[in-house]
Amino acid sequence: MAQIVLKQIEKSFKQEKIIENLNVTIEDGSFTVLVGPSGCGKSTTLRMIAGLEQQSGGEIWIGDKCVNGVEPGKRNVAMVFQNYALYPMMTVKENIEFGLVNRKVPKQERERLIKEITEIVGLSEYLNKKPQALSGGQRQRVALARAMVKNPAVFLMDEPLSNLDAKLRHQMRTELIQLHKRLGATFVFVTHDQVEAMSMGDRIVIMNKGQIQQADSPMKIYDDPDNVFTAQFIGTPPMNVIHREAIFPYMEGQLHSDIHQVGFRPEKAMMTMEKKPIAGCVQFSARILTRETLGAEIIYQLEAKLGLVAVKSFLKPLEFANEVQISVPMKDLYYFDHEGKRARQYERSEERELVALGGGYA
Repeated sequence: MAQIVLKQIEKSFKQEKIIENLNVTIEDGSFTVLVGPSGCGKSTTLRMIAGLEQQSGGEIWIGDKCVNGVEPGKRNVAMVFQNYALYPMMTVKENIEFGLVNRKVPKQERERLIKEITEIVGLSEYLNKKPQALSGGQRQRVALARAMVKNPAVFLMDEPLSNLDAKLRHQMRTELIQLHKRLGATFVFVTHDQVEAMSMGDRIVIMNKGQIQQADSPMKIYDDPDNVFTAQFIGTPPMNVIHREAIFPYMEGQLHSDIHQVGFRPEKAMMTMEKKPIAGCVQFSARILTRETLGAEIIYQLEAKLGLVAVKSFLKPLEFANEVQISVPMKDLYYFDHEGKRARQYERSEERELVALGGGYA
């Protein structure tokens, strides 16, 4: 196991800085997820940790060693790629032991390692098959097993599940979480999928345009985002964010001049067919545009004078109506300043629940 520390990392391509002054500590034994939109620098950051890309400035520490200039094979890390990178003419066993053979590991030790690791990842009965005879999930397990036999201090994973279908992705997420607990190694996982980030990581690093927007636990990021980008990137549907001018008429003058945008989570809004005042709430009328039934939850898209809003409910479906009333408790509002940063000093957040218990309608 090993802690990873990135200090003032910079990366430029053709004189254009794509990562600037990036500082982050990845704790020893953690499952840390780098997440963000395409082009945010997350994969480049992972490749710099691996030594496959050289940073333009700054220091990378793995454990107690600065690895600037250290070649990838000597960093005690193993990388799992999106495309598996398996040798098509080799069997599963040959793919897994390829690195061991190159390192001249004795045959008896190779056999022991392969037996132990293939049992962990469920590949024991596929050792003599070639990659083309395997499913996508099985190929990804081969790639994982090949990384595991190195017994690295750090596992680096670059969108390893993106080629799998939805059911397999869910299965592999569970298996990776269990594998991390079993190995106790440091996992760094890159994805653009917020569901993967929230469900797998014990710590999430959100990136955008080469900069870290926020680094924290999944629920801390969801419940207490530092800025508009984080607030809208994490959450399905994303947080409703409304400009000051649109929501001001419904706030009864309770909006400080420093507040530029107001947000609320879809599950915090209540819908009622009947218009009735509710103390401590922002209230406005809206019209249902769409209704998505997703098993236990229902997502409504609504049109109001202040713009389009989403509401998530866990109650029985509400019939389409000409007009409904939306009520959002003041304590569940998020305030953002002119730069998109949280203006926490103006919020009534002392009563806010850490985990949403479910919005709905009356």
